Amino acid sequence: GGLLKKARELAILCDAQLGVIIFSSSGKMFEFSSPPISMREIIDRYQKLSGNCAPVYDNQQVYCEITRMKNEIDKLQATMRHFAGEDLTSLTMNEMLQLEQQLEISVNKVRSRKEQLLQQQLDNLRRKENMLEEQNRELYRVIQDHHAASMEQKMVDPSMLDHFGVFYQDDHQAARSSMLQLSPQLHPFRLQPAQPNLQDANLLPHDLQL
Repeated sequence: GGLLKKARELAILCDAQLGVIIFSSSGKMFEFSSPPISMREIIDRYQKLSGNCAPVYDNQQVYCEITRMKNEIDKLQATMRHFAGEDLTSLTMNEMLQLEQQLEISVNKVRSRKEQLLQQQLDNLRRKENMLEEQNRELYRVIQDHHAASMEQKMVDPSMLDHFGVFYQDDHQAARSSMLQLSPQLHPFRLQPAQPNLQDANLLPHDLQL
């Protein structure tokens, strides 16, 4: 309201042709044009003087443009059906040859792209394989180190074995000496027959000695 009031006062004080268009935050439009001209006349005059005239089309020109665009769309749809192998009865021999060449070019491009993707996947798998092999070697090394450390803990110092061996020999010799001292003295003795008829002077007694 205040802006439109100021616009009226400015048009009267300056004796100028003035046009104001205002859009509120809610989207409502307000406009003012100094009488006796309308807002459309002010806009047309502005476009004519500034050179920003909007193009004007007649109905025939618009209809021709729409028809041309529709024909282009129909041709594109027909080409897509031909590439899909449909509606081929309307094609001539030359058109069929051209279509075949275009399809071969398209197939080669598709195969090239597919091989590129397969090569990328193969490279990724090789990198993963190398990483797994490296992790496997590292894990094997850790296991070997752990096993070696366990074996070292179970081993006994050889000097300790020699020390225990000396004590064993001394004890063995002492036990053997004790057994010899405790064993009874063995003396020779004579066996004589108990029967009288065997007591012959010709038969000499046999000395048995243990």
